[in-house]
Amino acid sequence: MISAQELIERITQAAHCADCVVIINDKSQANLRWANSTLTTNGVIKERSVTVIAFVALDGGMAAGAVSRSDVSIADIDAIVQEALTAAKSASKAEDAMELATNFALGNWSDPHPATGPEVFAKIAPDLGEMFKRSVADKIELFGYAEHTHATTWVGSKGGIRARFDQPAGRIEMTGKSHNRSRSTWEGVATRDFSSVSIAAVDGAIRQRLQWQGTKIELPAGKYNTVLPAGAVSDILTYMLWRAVARDAHEGRSVFSKTGGGTRIGEKLSNLSAQLYSDPTYRGLESIPFITATASGPMSSVFDNGQKIKKTHWLKDGALASLVQTRSSAQFTSLAFTPMGDNLIMSVDGASGSLEDLVKKVDDGLLLTTMWYIREVDPTTLLLTGLTRDGVYRIKGGEVIGAVNNFRWNESPISLLGRIAHAGNTQITQPREWAGDVDRSAMPPLVIKDFNMSTVSQAN
Repeated sequence: MISAQELIERITQAAHCADCVVIINDKSQANLRWANSTLTTNGVIKERSVTVIAFVALDGGMAAGAVSRSDVSIADIDAIVQEALTAAKSASKAEDAMELATNFALGNWSDPHPATGPEVFAKIAPDLGEMFKRSVADKIELFGYAEHTHATTWVGSKGGIRARFDQPAGRIEMTGKSHNRSRSTWEGVATRDFSSVSIAAVDGAIRQRLQWQGTKIELPAGKYNTVLPAGAVSDILTYMLWRAVARDAHEGRSVFSKTGGGTRIGEKLSNLSAQLYSDPTYRGLESIPFITATASGPMSSVFDNGQKIKKTHWLKDGALASLVQTRSSAQFTSLAFTPMGDNLIMSVDGASGSLEDLVKKVDDGLLLTTMWYIREVDPTTLLLTGLTRDGVYRIKGGEVIGAVNNFRWNESPISLLGRIAHAGNTQITQPREWAGDVDRSAMPPLVIKDFNMSTVSQAN
């Protein structure tokens, strides 16, 4: 296979137009999968994606055309360049046209993609084997997988962009079932390289929750003080950020629109001094520090390729500080250029303690494990709905006393931010609903006042 660097050089040389941006992503992935406490499969996957974006000058503006392929050989170069040129020439003048980045370099451009492999699991594999043996002896069935991905992204252009970034990401997802599968729980761990993953901690969490489920308590729908683990907080706030589009808010089409016109930037959304931000340098969640946009849309622009991504506060001291936008929409809204980052972090000033510490602060309430099937009900309020899954637990006097039925819930993250009773320490976490889409998240567990469990769900 031709190297990514050589492919970029050949494509940009063959593109006879105002500019041409090439984005190549080489990805390798190693995985282990198990069912019924037995390893079932393992393997390594390698794949490449190539996007060619041609920029063609028109009277008074610029048009862009993009073509993406799973791979491109030397013999395919002329054809894909011609496709991109044809797409650009048939397009109208781009509304998001801006001056393209030039002569920008970052990373070790000439180094090959450092592929991951099964050796990444060397530390955890023996511990997994021991966990499987103990689970069989105790009639616990374990299902799940460990996965590690290494992605290398190259962005090159006729104008002199030569930027490259390497992104490792890994996770374990484990479901434990017992008592003829009448009990079920889940635990997930996010990691960059598995060096700090504790299989003993995963085992302990699963066993404790399965034990809690030995006592069954029926509860009606209603509003309960509810402890949300960090992963559930991530699922909800990630959805909020995906809807935090500056232009939509400016045009009065979102929950972030200000009555009378403009946006709600500057408005206090949280009752606590909460910080929500993206930062490519955050330790343990390091992420790509420049834009790689293969298409234009409300939250991205192909004209922004190569622009730097810096730390951006979405909430600062509890107030809305920024909304996601391109350079073009920043001109339209007269707000700062704040592109979407590739991680999301929340912290609460003065917060401390673990999930277990937060449970001790709740006199009467619920503890969730995960949420799933999250969907939007009303974009004007960002009302979301979803289901609880794999264990909802009753808290009385600061202790878990048993498991309750599942619920369908209806809540808006905007409303939740204003009803935080307690917050714990920020921790790197694995969201469940967006696993695979969201690899870099750090959140605190939260206690939310009067969380709306709208109806009882019969799902297990």
